[in-house]
Amino acid sequence: MTAKRHYLLSAGGTGGHMLPAYALAQELINRGHRVALVSDDRGLKIPGAPAELETHVLPAGRMSGGPLGWLKAMNAIRKGRRMAMGLIKDYEPAAVVGFGGYPSLPTLLAARATRTASVIHDQNAVLGRTNRILARGVNAIAVAYRHIIRLPASCEDKVHLTGNPVRAEIVDIRHDAFPPLPQDGIFRLLVVGGSLGATVLSDVVPAAIASLPPALLARLQVVQQCREADLERVRGEYAKLGVAAECMPYIKDFPDRLRWAHLVIARAGASTVAELACAGRPAIFVPYPHAMDDHQTHNVVDLVHAGGAVSFAQAEFTAANVAKHLQQMALEAGALEDAARRAASCGLPDATRDLADLVESMTAPPMMDIIRVGAQKNKLQAGGMAAARKGAL
Repeated sequence: MTAKRHYLLSAGGTGGHMLPAYALAQELINRGHRVALVSDDRGLKIPGAPAELETHVLPAGRMSGGPLGWLKAMNAIRKGRRMAMGLIKDYEPAAVVGFGGYPSLPTLLAARATRTASVIHDQNAVLGRTNRILARGVNAIAVAYRHIIRLPASCEDKVHLTGNPVRAEIVDIRHDAFPPLPQDGIFRLLVVGGSLGATVLSDVVPAAIASLPPALLARLQVVQQCREADLERVRGEYAKLGVAAECMPYIKDFPDRLRWAHLVIARAGASTVAELACAGRPAIFVPYPHAMDDHQTHNVVDLVHAGGAVSFAQAEFTAANVAKHLQQMALEAGALEDAARRAASCGLPDATRDLADLVESMTAPPMMDIIRVGAQKNKLQAGGMAAARKGAL
């Protein structure tokens, strides 16, 4: 099938940037378009890229390391911008889409220089540094939350609420009934700490569970992601308590585990928050305190306000506070089901589709692309037509 249009995506080298880019790329490819992605070496090693996706590595500097580091970064950005302009000239994208992170900067600057339509997407509730630099020069800003921090006031009319793209296996969970929890039923707890786990969860959650009443302790099942260094210690603590627990460094079957869970304890990365909202699972969030611009704290505001989650600053994430909330949710009739409904009300399950619609809307109807095919031939034809018109006059 001939591609309807070409699109160029650009994303930073983390999963938070790359996974939404992969999701959009797959959706655009499914619609018949040709898609290429620009990132750095680190980003392109992240799994999940569509098989049909073309990839390119461009230099991009990170503004760190003092004056010398800044100078090196500016040189890398200028070099990356020149290379991206060449790529845009050859590829002729209908639009360029950036997903944040320093590796996306040169490509979006090249889009501005070549007057190519451009869109940026930000997965967090605080507009990232790179996207703040680019915001005034793009055509549209796609956001994942209703309230965005650090958004330039002059850009408010460019904002489109699309949400964060979420895997279809996660979205499907919202259509299933919430797992029942009778008075004597098994209470199923899922603990996740992001891509690498979180030691604070390994320290606090077992201690909180140890203080639960024996009747609730006997009903508890736990699946917990742990750092490799914490794994055996956490397993031993649960074994001493007689709690049925599976501990692992990476949860490969996360959608199945999420469907299984009554309650989730997690960091508040953008992907995690979007997945729990789309699935409709209540949560205890512990925002990472050293995140850039404290964006994880802001990511959970909508869910907490809706009653679908609670959030503890890491200093307040204590065994006593966690145990108290676990008891309330497990023992109060209807509490989990109600929180699950409230969490689902914040989900934006059509994020991938809506983002693709926004990107497509930046360009002319598909018929216009027929005019651009074979640019040199069309220029000759246009020249001939102009001469004919001149002769007629």
